[in-house]
Amino acid sequence: MKESDALENNPHVSRSALEALHSQVYGWALSRCDFDHATAEDLMQQTYVELLSGNARFDKKSSLKTFVFSVVQNLAKSRYRRLATRLRLVRTYRQDVAGEQVVDGETPIDDGVWRTVRALPARQRDIIELVFCRDLTVEQASAVMGVSVGTGRQHYDRAKKALRERLRAFAEEE
Repeated sequence: MKESDALENNPHVSRSALEALHSQVYGWALSRCDFDHATAEDLMQQTYVELLSGNARFDKKSSLKTFVFSVVQNLAKSRYRRLATRLRLVRTYRQDVAGEQVVDGETPIDDGVWRTVRALPARQRDIIELVFCRDLTVEQASAVMGVSVGTGRQHYDRAKKALRERLRAFAEEE
C-alpha cells in the first residue's frame, strides 16, 4: 500500500482497497436494509464516514473485507434499533400503521427461494447470505456477525439443512 493511498485516520486502510470492495460492501448494505437503495446508500455513506474519521479503526485482526462488513452490520443494527424505538412510539400514540411493502421484479422461482431464505431465523439467514452471496468463509462470516466460529458453523449447518428441506418441499409444490 502506498503511503499516499492510506487513509489519514485509519493508516491500515487504503483508498484503493476500499474502492475494490465497494460493490460487495454495497450488496451487503442493501441486504441489511431490505434492498432499499436509498437506505443502503445512507448506510454506505455512514460506513465511509466511520472509516475516514477513524471512529472505526482497522487493526488487522481480520481481513479488511470482514472488518468493513462488520462496520456495515453494526451501523445497520444501530439504525434499526433507533427505527424500532420510533415505531414503538408511533404505535403507542397512533392506531394506524402503514402496510407492508411488496418487492417487485422477482420471478416466481426467485420469490420462492428468497422467501424460503427469509423464513430462516436471522442468524441462519445472515450466515447463508454472507457465505453464498458475499463470498465470505464461515470463519469470516462469523466474525462479521460477532459470534464464535463454532457458533457460526452451527448456524451454517442448521441453515443448510433447513433450506434443503424447505426447498425440496417448494420444488414438490411446483
